[in-house]
Amino acid sequence: MPLNRRKFLKKSAVTGAGVALAGAAAAPAAQAAEKKKPGKPAKRYSLTVMGTTDLHGHVFNWDYFKDAEYSDAKGNAMGLARVSTLVNQIRQEKGRRNTLLLDAGDTIQGTPLTYYFAKVDPITAKGGPVHPMAQAMNAIGYDAAALGNHEFNYGIETLRKFEDQCRFPLLGANALDAKTLKPAFPPYFTKKFQVPGAPPVKVAVLGLTNPGIAIWDKAYVQGKLTFPGLEEQAAKWVPKLRSMGADVVVVSAHSGSSGTSSYGDQLPYVENSAALVAQQVPGIDAILVGHAHVEIPELKVTNTATGKTVVLSEPLCFAERLSVFDFELVFEKGRWTVESVAASLRDAKTVADDPKITRLLQDEHALVVEYVNQVVGTATATLTTVDARYKDAPIIDLITKVQEDVVKAALAGTAYASLPVIAQASPFSRTSEIPAGEVTIRDLSGLYVYDNTLVAKLLTGAQVRAYLEYSAEYFVQTAADAVVDPEKLTNANGRPDYNYDYVSGFSYEIDIAQAAGSRIKNLTYKGAALDDAQQFVLAVNNYRANGGGAFPHVASATEVWAESTEIRTRIAEWVTAKGVLDPADFASVDWKLTRNGTPVF
Repeated sequence: MPLNRRKFLKKSAVTGAGVALAGAAAAPAAQAAEKKKPGKPAKRYSLTVMGTTDLHGHVFNWDYFKDAEYSDAKGNAMGLARVSTLVNQIRQEKGRRNTLLLDAGDTIQGTPLTYYFAKVDPITAKGGPVHPMAQAMNAIGYDAAALGNHEFNYGIETLRKFEDQCRFPLLGANALDAKTLKPAFPPYFTKKFQVPGAPPVKVAVLGLTNPGIAIWDKAYVQGKLTFPGLEEQAAKWVPKLRSMGADVVVVSAHSGSSGTSSYGDQLPYVENSAALVAQQVPGIDAILVGHAHVEIPELKVTNTATGKTVVLSEPLCFAERLSVFDFELVFEKGRWTVESVAASLRDAKTVADDPKITRLLQDEHALVVEYVNQVVGTATATLTTVDARYKDAPIIDLITKVQEDVVKAALAGTAYASLPVIAQASPFSRTSEIPAGEVTIRDLSGLYVYDNTLVAKLLTGAQVRAYLEYSAEYFVQTAADAVVDPEKLTNANGRPDYNYDYVSGFSYEIDIAQAAGSRIKNLTYKGAALDDAQQFVLAVNNYRANGGGAFPHVASATEVWAESTEIRTRIAEWVTAKGVLDPADFASVDWKLTRNGTPVF
């Protein structure tokens, strides 16, 4: 192992609910022109707050699943090494002591890099490595980060170790200890900016995370942590921050701005509530938005109580963009007041990697590249997800077959061993491919890009039918005589690909000429019409099992088994054991799209 993989970091001096860093003691680099007033001009100050979100383990502009530089149709580039260059540019423009750098969560999950240092060479091991994301963010000089829901994917021990390795606080005002209902993480962070000839500008950053953690990572957090709504916790903390003398209040929220929830009514809290926080809670100047993986340069929301404008911005995920909030403050009547806020985005593709970050993590990157390129089997044919959204694709059947086999083996000898096992899977990616010939870990990882684990739930035939009807809402209703464009056939009402499920073991048609709720036709099991009373064991990923996507019945169904090994790992184990990946061992055409009984394809 390279010597510099064991990098020791001095523990961050983070104590109590609020975290105060030493105030920067220097004059601002840029001040707006002073407004003339009778007698004496007002003192002014310019502050810049930068923000990233949903980094998901992307340090470099590299696609570990393709073993190549990252590229997409829009020419985007990604990675913290690029962001570091953007941050350096802005610090040079504005003056480092007049800037703040924040993140809005989802940092330690999402790439083979993060998986490697959580599972293969875990940071929690005695004498273990320092997480690459901690190393990179420490080196760039982040001031604070909000907790994302994916921070909890590897368990609380891994998260706490990552927190210990960071030289900045992880904020979560609505991540509470389940017993005491007190904050389990620092709720806020404060910093003073010195201004010559005037009192310092006091900035407070409130961190808010997603209530959906209680559903999506129930196995890790149930009975330990609870996650109330963002609005109610912001309403509690913002007045406190103002009473403590905060001149500027910024919220870093791992919550989108749409006001919607993927988990339906399973929680009394909104998943994507950043705009609601701005609207309902007085005293907030700006919100760094996360979680939704969308690009919002600037969104202005009017607070209903004060009539004041709150500025929101969400940079694109994977470190493809950097949000920049420019604040103008004026000192009048003995206090600093925010006069204006403007938000914009900087684009990672416009700059090169920061060589400091490249040098820092080149060894870790090389280790992971070597790991994902291990050959684990041979495929007899090329398998792809290109048309898996609207055709029954063998590559998705591979996922359901692996899940079925794992659950059947786990239930052997139990009271549920005689029940038929079925499985769900989603077309996560539109570009995954397992080529004919040698199969590597990265080929299989690219098929299953999430760190989901496997759960077994009991469902009846009637519940399976309802599950399939809900899944079929993914398709746009299309008249029998209309021209079919595959690119416009899916994602009805904005439903993402990962919330469309195959279910193995049945034969059925999805009639897209029909209205949602009446689309599943000719549903059979073993050649006979499905018996609504028959019991099945559904092999399902933990996201779906815990309510992700709001599929009916599954979240409340009886759980008969669960494990913590990632489905991605199970797929690699299955292929390794087989040696040969032959579609004849797992593929079958179980469903098809029709219109009034006529196949679409």
